[in-house]
Amino acid sequence: MKQYKGSIPEITLKYKTGEIKKVQIMSSRDAYFFLKELYDQDTIELNETCIALFLNRANNTIGWFKVSQGGINATVVDNKLIVATALKCAASSIILSHNHPSGNAKPGETDKSATNTLKDACSLFDITLLDHIICTSKEYFSFADEGLI
Repeated sequence: MKQYKGSIPEITLKYKTGEIKKVQIMSSRDAYFFLKELYDQDTIELNETCIALFLNRANNTIGWFKVSQGGINATVVDNKLIVATALKCAASSIILSHNHPSGNAKPGETDKSATNTLKDACSLFDITLLDHIICTSKEYFSFADEGLI
């Protein structure tokens, strides 16, 4: 009989929070000010970046993940990576965010479609997509506040 144990890699899962202070996010405004600090202020008006923020059941931050960095008018929202990261840190909910370098925080149809697709993917794993926040250097748009999520 063949032995296969050494022929494939073992997959392990580790997660340590350490002594990091958690921040409670109770509103879209809280989320915007927290997320805004995660964006590179030197490039927030140059290219789009997508960030996922992961929270526990008490809406305390667990961590964040830079999903992608794109061009002037687009970036990739990789649902598989976002959900995999949420599962790895046992997140109960996610706040998705990306910036609009133009300074106009209004969502386009692609933004709306990406939000709905991620919401559906999250629901398969009992993860709530709480909000999708579009950030600019001066303002934000909240899908939750506008009833779009």
